[in-house]
Amino acid sequence: MSKNTQPLSDIEIARNATMQPIQDIADKLEIPSDHILNYGKHRAKISREYVEAQSDRPNGKLILVAGITPTAAGEGKTTTSVGMGDGLSRIGKKVAICLREPSLGPCFGMKGGAAGGGYSQVVPMEEINLHFNGDFHAIGAAHNLLSAMIDNHIYWGNELELDCRKVTWGRVMDMNDRSLRQLTVGLGGVFNGYPRTDHFDITVASEVMAIFCLANDLKDLQERLGNIIVGTTRDGKDIYARDIKAVGAMTALLKDAIQPNLVQTMEGTPCFIHGGPFANIAHGCNSVIATKTALKHADYVITEAGFGADLGAEKFFDIKMRKSGLKPDAAVIVATIRALKIHGGAEQDKLGEENLKALEDGFVNLKRHVSNTRKFGVPVMVALNSFSADTQAERDLLLGLCEQAGISAVESDHWARGGEGAEALSQAVVDMIDNEPANFEFLYNAQLSLWGKTRTIAQELYGAEDIIADKKVRNQFEALEAKHGDLPICIAKTPLSFSTDPLLKGAPSGHVVPIREVRLSAGAGFVVVVCGDIMTMPGLPRKPAAESIYVREDGEIEGLF
Repeated sequence: MSKNTQPLSDIEIARNATMQPIQDIADKLEIPSDHILNYGKHRAKISREYVEAQSDRPNGKLILVAGITPTAAGEGKTTTSVGMGDGLSRIGKKVAICLREPSLGPCFGMKGGAAGGGYSQVVPMEEINLHFNGDFHAIGAAHNLLSAMIDNHIYWGNELELDCRKVTWGRVMDMNDRSLRQLTVGLGGVFNGYPRTDHFDITVASEVMAIFCLANDLKDLQERLGNIIVGTTRDGKDIYARDIKAVGAMTALLKDAIQPNLVQTMEGTPCFIHGGPFANIAHGCNSVIATKTALKHADYVITEAGFGADLGAEKFFDIKMRKSGLKPDAAVIVATIRALKIHGGAEQDKLGEENLKALEDGFVNLKRHVSNTRKFGVPVMVALNSFSADTQAERDLLLGLCEQAGISAVESDHWARGGEGAEALSQAVVDMIDNEPANFEFLYNAQLSLWGKTRTIAQELYGAEDIIADKKVRNQFEALEAKHGDLPICIAKTPLSFSTDPLLKGAPSGHVVPIREVRLSAGAGFVVVVCGDIMTMPGLPRKPAAESIYVREDGEIEGLF
């Protein structure tokens, strides 16, 4: 069934799915019913006690799904992840999928949800995209509890001598609201506290979210929360969340949320959806706890990294794998002919027209992503996510270009045909894992300086000539080096280009990466390097998706997708 003639929207397709009771899904992974915490008939959490008791079980094979540099044409990483999961199930493999939870900001903004599309979706789609099991609300509440306790500590005498001008811990909400990026709090007189400047980030940018997704268990979560730095004294002494005595209460808010969520695909493949940091401003991976749980219960685990491989895959490898002790067995890079034509200079309103030159010119983007991913010592497969408007000449050209470059590539039609359309891709990935054992390695050594790590990422993955920063930022690097020089780097930059200029498509080289700011995320255990203009509180577009959403008299939601 072609995409151009498909009369049903994603939400209509999802509603037509026959979902299995969530215990039946858990049975496929041999998770006992005593540890299934039901949230209705079709979604559940897995008890923390059970999860933490599975550490001695062997791991399955870990497959990362990443993508080319994203464009408005879409690449379909989540759809491909779901399609591959169903495809593996169809060829007789015991499989689980691990995805991030959707943020309400993109759902009501312009990006949409994160449940896949067409006939490769996770369900129940509406619940997953709207509130789900409450994890994001718990994360936001824990973050803002610390915010409130900081101001309360200052109000009642400021025993720690926290400098009000140097409070770095802001507030968060799971919604795009540009008006809250910078504000003044504490107005209205002495009873309302000290007036000072403050800011809001979107919840997915919170360090609590990063900690939530990197913690190995509840004890690790609580220790990491205590290591959050909230500001400094006048003489530069760091003040931690544990000094504010907020950690116990924050952990209490998160103790249920940290239990991984289990749902299913439209074809009944088990799927863990847990945590959701963005990859342009955070590390862009689902929780370590969910990934480890999946690996203990399935022979093949498919997980996804956000945005292009230069951001999501790099952070998956250098941050998540480093912190969790896990090792990936393979990577799949998702590409579409439509998106590659944009990278080759084609206009977005003419993507339905055959354009072999633009496709060939845009191939450099895919080629660099594959080359970059191979630098981590994992075998790489390209998934050509098919569209009905793709011509046979375009398909032949792209597959030929891949063959000439020594890149394994397989067409997949999972959007229209579900798991059946991904069987060839799934079998090819299994064969690749069997025949090309991974020799995983990090891009940089932990002992390299923070500046050196940043430069390595920029030069090796972005094609940059060098990185630059003014004296103030260089001083920030030097100040962090003494105590935190062994931490990995989390680059925050535009996802729309290898460079920091979102308009530079393809595979730009020789550019310089400007560093605007350096932030320590001591609890998460990485250093955030902000490159170019990047927002940690996005705004809504001129015509937000929320304008088209409404609820019918029968309670069904329309306009969500």
